[in-house]
Amino acid sequence: MNQIVLIVVLPLLAAFLVPIVARMSASLGAALGPLVMGVCLWITGTVAIESAGNAFAINIGGFMPPLGITFFVDRLALLFAFLTALLVLVLWPFQGEHRPREHALTLILAAASGGLALSGDLFNIYVFYELVSVASFGLVATGRRSSAPAIRYLILSGFGSVLALVGIALVYTQTGTLNLAHLSQLAPTHLINPIGLAAFALILLGVGVKAELFPVNTWVPEVYATAPNRVSALLAGLVSKLAALVILRLLVLVFAQEQALLVMLLLGLLGVITGELAAWRAQDMNRMLAYSSIGQLGMVFVAFSIPGETGVFAGLAIALHHLVVKPALFLLAARWGGALSGLAGAAGGNLPAALLFTLFALSLVGVPPLPGFWAKLLLVMGLAEQVGPLYHFALAGILIATVVEANYLFRIVSTLFHRDSPASPAPQKHSGGDIATAGLFGASLIAAVLLLIPLSQSLKTIAQQTADAAAYRAVVTLAPTTSTLGDTQ
Repeated sequence: MNQIVLIVVLPLLAAFLVPIVARMSASLGAALGPLVMGVCLWITGTVAIESAGNAFAINIGGFMPPLGITFFVDRLALLFAFLTALLVLVLWPFQGEHRPREHALTLILAAASGGLALSGDLFNIYVFYELVSVASFGLVATGRRSSAPAIRYLILSGFGSVLALVGIALVYTQTGTLNLAHLSQLAPTHLINPIGLAAFALILLGVGVKAELFPVNTWVPEVYATAPNRVSALLAGLVSKLAALVILRLLVLVFAQEQALLVMLLLGLLGVITGELAAWRAQDMNRMLAYSSIGQLGMVFVAFSIPGETGVFAGLAIALHHLVVKPALFLLAARWGGALSGLAGAAGGNLPAALLFTLFALSLVGVPPLPGFWAKLLLVMGLAEQVGPLYHFALAGILIATVVEANYLFRIVSTLFHRDSPASPAPQKHSGGDIATAGLFGASLIAAVLLLIPLSQSLKTIAQQTADAAAYRAVVTLAPTTSTLGDTQ
C-alpha cells in the first residue's frame, strides 16, 4: 500500500516532463497529464480496496516519526485523494490549443492537493500549501483578462502563508515537534493555553485564505470573475475543501478546545452572512457564484465548530455537496458571464444548461429530496442540539441565509425561463464540453439521491474515524529513544 505516495510523485514528475514531451510531440504532451491522473485515480482506488477502510501510516525514507515525514492514510484521506484525481481529470483543460505550461501547473496543483490530503505533519502541510499557492496563482494568471486580480490573489496568499508560518512556529516553540500524532499527545499540556489559541487563530486565517474563510476571502469574487471557468471550478470545488480538511485535522488532533471551536464558529457565521448578502446584491453571474461559494464554505466551518462526530459528519456532507455543485455552476457560467439582467429568456437558447442550473440551484437551497437538503438538515440538527447562545444564533443565521440564497437563485432561474422580455436576448451558447461536464456533475447529484442511505452510512463511518484522535495516535507509532527504523506502521 506504499504506492499511495505515487499520487504525489507522479504528477510532480509529469509536470516537469510535459514541456519536454510537448516539444517532441504535441499530441503526446497533451495526453500525458490526463494519463497520469488516470493512473493516480487507479492507485487510490486500489489502495482503498486493499486497506478495507483501515487506517495506516507510511514513514517516508523509513524514518520513524516524529523525526521523519509521515503520510497518514485513512478513509478521509483516501476520499479526498480520489476526488483530487477525479476532479482534476474531469476539469482538465482539454479544449482549445495545447498549453504545456497550463498543464504542468495543473499537475503541480494535483500533486500538492494529494499531499495535503495525506500529510501527517505541519511541516509537510505547509510545503504542500505553498505548492498549491504557486500553482493556483499560475492558473489564475492564465485568464489574461486582467492581471490585477491575480496580483492581489498572490499578495493575499503570501500574507496567509506568513500567518500560517507564524502559527506553526508558535506550535513548535511550545511542543518541539510538528508531527500531528505527537502534537495530539502534547496538546493537552502544551497548547491548551492563550499561546495555543493564538497559534490556532493564525493557522486558521493563513490556511483559510484558500478555504474562503472570513475575513481573508476578499480575493474570491475578483479571481473567480476573471480566471478561466475550469480554474475557478478547481479552486472552489477542490482547493477550498482541502484547506478545510487541513483545518479539520488540526481541530480534531491538536486544538480540541472550546475557544478554538467558538473562534471558527464566529468566523464561519460571518462568512455565511456576508457571502449570501453579497451574492444577493451581485449583478454578475460569476461574482454571484463566488459570493455564494463564500457562504457555503462558511457553513462548512460552522459545522466543523460543532464538537465531536456530529460536526465532522455535517461539515463533510456540506463540503462534498459543494464540491459537486459549485464546479458545475462555474462551467455553466462560462457563456453566461456579464450582467444577470442579460439572461432574460436564455433558457430558449440552451435548455439543457438552464435545466442543469435549476437542478443545482434547488439543491443548494436545500429542496428535498436533493442532497443539499440532507446536508443542511444535518447542520441545523447539529446546531439545535448544542448548548450555548452563539450556536443558537448561528442556527438562526443559517436559516436566514438560506432564505436569502433561495431569493437570488430562484430569481436567476425565473430570469432564465422568462418569456415576456421586451427584447429578445442574444442566444447563450455553451461549449459541448462544458455542458457534458456539468451533466456529469448533475448525474452525480441524482445518483446521490438514489444512493442516499449507503452514501450517508459511508460518510458517517468516515466521520467516526476522523473524529477519533486516539485511533490516529495508535496508528502513527512514535519512535522511542532507541528504535529500529521501519517503513510502514
